[in-house]
Parts: sequence; C-alpha cells; structure tokens
Amino acid sequence: MGTLFLSFDKKVAFFRYFKSLFIAIIIVGCIFIPWDIWFAEKGVWGFNDEHLLGIHWLKLPIEEWLFFLTVPYSCAFIHFVLKAYLQNPIKLKFSRYLWYCISIVLLVISLFNYGQYYTFSAFFLCSIAVATITLINPTFMRDFLLTYVVCFIPFLIVNGILTGGFTKNPVVWYNENEIIGWRIGTIPIEDSIYNMLLLVLVTFFTTFFQAKKPSLK
Repeated sequence: MGTLFLSFDKKVAFFRYFKSLFIAIIIVGCIFIPWDIWFAEKGVWGFNDEHLLGIHWLKLPIEEWLFFLTVPYSCAFIHFVLKAYLQNPIKLKFSRYLWYCISIVLLVISLFNYGQYYTFSAFFLCSIAVATITLINPTFMRDFLLTYVVCFIPFLIVNGILTGGFTKNPVVWYNENEIIGWRIGTIPIEDSIYNMLLLVLVTFFTTFFQAKKPSLK
C-alpha cells in the first residue's frame, strides 16, 4: 500500500506509468507463469500449504499469482524513484562492459548445467535478456544496475523467509536435482537470477511502452 500511495508523489508521478506497467506485467507474465506452472508440475519446485491460504489455480497458490503483480510493481516503482531522485553515479561504459561480462558468465554456467532444469533455464534466459537489452539500450541497463542493487536487499529478506531462513519448513521448496546447489543463506542462487530476469524485463518493457505512450492512447 505504501508504494501505491507514493505513486502519486509529484516528482515521480509513477501513476503516469500505470498503463505501460500493466502491459509489461502481462507480457512478462506470459513468460513466467507458464514457466512456474510447468516446473510445479515437473516437481522442480513446490509450495508448502502449511504456510499458505490453500487456494490454488493451475498448480500455483494464490500467493504466487499475486507475486507477479506486487513484485514487478514494486521494482518498477523503485526504478523510477531512483531515476527521479538520484543522479546515477555509474559510468555508461563501465555498466555496458559489466553487463556483457555478466551475460557471458551466466551463459557459461547455464551450458555447464544444461541437465538441471532450473539452473539452465534461469541462467540461459537471463544471459540472453541481459545481453540483448544492453545492446538495445545501454543507458537503461546502467539505470537498472542501480535498481537491481537496491532491490537485492528486500529480495534477500523476503526470499530468506520463503526458503526457510526463519521457519522450520520453507514456504517454497526446490528439487535438489534441478539446482546447482549454490545458496545465499537458504536462497538458491537460481532465485537471484530468476529475480534479475523478471525485474529487468518488467522495467525494460515499462520504459519502452512509456516512451511509445502517445501511440497507446
């Protein structure tokens, strides 16, 4: 509710992005929701009903469906707040080289783990997305770098809770055969890459459609 209220802040005026963000969420949802459903069916990951309302649709709990609304909204909000209030100190050239290096590392890791569904899909798709968007719009990726760093803090807290950092049984469990095994606390490293992919796509498409907004009216 806090982000919704602050969306009407005069300097950010995030409410002006609602239409573009809504379109972006739909597009990204068409990628991530089938991915989630398929992995839930394959037993790559699952959800512990002990911590949930128990309402499911297409193998996913209602909480997971809400995740694809609240997380993209909050991240896009943070992205445009940072743009409005901070002068990005990151150099464009540094950002471009860093993202290309990240893309190469992600690609290499994905190819070395092609037999593990979650590792391969998350790292491979994120590698392609990061490289492509950096090539198309390096200025956006410089801004997104700061956004991702800021968003990583709440990611650690929330995902730490979901993966059992503060509970006896995790809210979300993972098939150990489908992940590489590297963790940040209780969080599989794949989750951080999955999160990066989700956030970069949502903010990029929001930025793209906002720039084309006159044609959307």
